[in-house]
Amino acid sequence: MLATCVSRATFAPVFKPRATIFLRARWYSTPSELPPPNKSKVWESVDEAVKDVKSGDVLLCGGFGLAGVPARIQQDTLLAALAKRKDVAKLTGVSNNAGAGDSGLGKLFNSKQIDKVVASYPGGNKAFEALYLKGEVSLELCPQGTLIERLRAHAAGIPAFFTPTGASTAVEDGSIPTRYNEGGFVNGVKIPGIKKESREFGGRKYIMEPAIAGDVAFVHAWKVDEVGNCVFRYAQQNFGTVMAKNAKLTIVEADEIVPTGSLSPNAIHIPGIYVDRIVQSTEPKLIEYTTLAPSPSSSAEPSTLTPEKEHAQKMRHRIAKRAAKELKDGYYVNLGIGMPTLVPGYLEPGVSVQLQSENGILGMGPYPSTKEEVDPDLINAGKETVTLLPGASIFDSSESFAMIRGGHIDVSILGAMQVSQAGDIANFMIPGKLVKGIGGAMDLVSNPDKTKVIVVMEHCAKDGTPKILAKCSLPLTGARTVSQIITELAVFDVDRKNGHLELVELQEGVTLDEVKAKTGCDFKVRRDLSKL
Repeated sequence: MLATCVSRATFAPVFKPRATIFLRARWYSTPSELPPPNKSKVWESVDEAVKDVKSGDVLLCGGFGLAGVPARIQQDTLLAALAKRKDVAKLTGVSNNAGAGDSGLGKLFNSKQIDKVVASYPGGNKAFEALYLKGEVSLELCPQGTLIERLRAHAAGIPAFFTPTGASTAVEDGSIPTRYNEGGFVNGVKIPGIKKESREFGGRKYIMEPAIAGDVAFVHAWKVDEVGNCVFRYAQQNFGTVMAKNAKLTIVEADEIVPTGSLSPNAIHIPGIYVDRIVQSTEPKLIEYTTLAPSPSSSAEPSTLTPEKEHAQKMRHRIAKRAAKELKDGYYVNLGIGMPTLVPGYLEPGVSVQLQSENGILGMGPYPSTKEEVDPDLINAGKETVTLLPGASIFDSSESFAMIRGGHIDVSILGAMQVSQAGDIANFMIPGKLVKGIGGAMDLVSNPDKTKVIVVMEHCAKDGTPKILAKCSLPLTGARTVSQIITELAVFDVDRKNGHLELVELQEGVTLDEVKAKTGCDFKVRRDLSKL
């Protein structure tokens, strides 16, 4: 006799005497009468919600710029509540940025509760930069894509992984000090940087990065139901998703707390299993850089710039105009902050590209035209307000850097402090003087065989010294990664394999002798050298 059972059952044969076979059903569905979850994770008191944070904890703080940061300027928010706990000290803060002023981690620097920071781009916080250079706080500087992946790895139970990002740079050799001696850079290094193991896979060099384990995560979300399911809004997501999954204790600050069952299961970014406590956000959202598109009438208005600044602006636009010629219709493009953002304004007729921003946007549009269009949850990698084009998509930082490292971006356009004749690029720090941070740059140059890396920059530094050199003197962002250099004087193609430069174009009014005099290395000259 054969007994059968249908619908979500696993059949295990059971042998009985006389060769009679029975199949036992193992049911994995739930009985229809099982009640929905009803235990609320909402805490009325923010002070009570943070009461279990203790000295020495690793604190994960979500956000990019001020989008998705779980703290506002006034009182009843997570970081503000923690800043009042003077018994909590020696914290390790993990965040993309180091906060700004009294926002984000800046609040805890001001209260002197943080002893170490693991960050990607702390340079926006000048107070932190000064503390680090004076030896008063430790810093583990980490590429942005590596930082998010180290967090994601621990959340997934993975202790370490290999990445091409940072190979053959100061990240691999550990030459960025974690902490200077008291008194700062001139007194030497107290805690050296961390050297990384390297291996080759498929002929490419990779370095091993350890996972980061968080004790507590502070995350800001848009809508959160009472059992912890979270939905983010626009670019608010960034680091929040991964950080919430990582920590032992995850506290979410919500713009809106909604009843259980009111969020569509299709819309959930963070399942409630990762969330322990929920508090209501009570403060208005802030914007680091409110940026509006120039009005059509502004171009006709007389310039208020000094002659020197007006000349520099014209040079920047000249460089951007030439760089735009490298973008073809249908390309996916990532633009660095500063000069690269001028490039879309010079796209040739009929050329349409999709702009990717590493904080989680594909299909980024122009700056908003009016203040009414400004949205604090829509910012670019430079923390400026932006808009979205039809067909745009939004995702977290982990997804963003998978696109980047995987070579799905066609062209990356970056600025630089120095570039070598072999295509090495340096653009993130001057030891002992400037700690801008790595940001996403190391990731953006990590797959140069699939993503063309173009550097746009002025040909010489402010003191007149060449920025194109035989060998970079500053810490490298990437080794043999740049394929093209565009300046106000000329265009160079880079032979990354053989380590040679070739001059292919001169800008109008520029002579070959001038380029030779202002370039710090030898280069070949194309026979059909053209002028723009």
